[in-house]
Amino acid sequence: MDDAAERGMGAENRARTTADLLEDDEEEADVGVDRLRAAKYVAPFLFLGLFDLVLLLGWGLDPLWGFMILPPILFVSVLAWIAFRTGFASERTGQERPQN
Repeated sequence: MDDAAERGMGAENRARTTADLLEDDEEEADVGVDRLRAAKYVAPFLFLGLFDLVLLLGWGLDPLWGFMILPPILFVSVLAWIAFRTGFASERTGQERPQN
């Protein structure tokens, strides 16, 4: 019985070693955006979420709700930072990354 995962594998893929895979990862490591630029992209959304939280607490919302609202804001901000940092966001747009 032929396994679907093995059908597409050629002879060149079977001979690859872990060292080959690690070398490929090092070559592709520069695909993303640097940390500072990713932080600059995410910062406005993080500040908007934190400002919304402060505004809600200033209106007299129970502080327990602040603790319930804060984790999703932080989670989405960190997720966006990772997406920009690793190049996931730029790979989906089809645009070439500007050379520094």
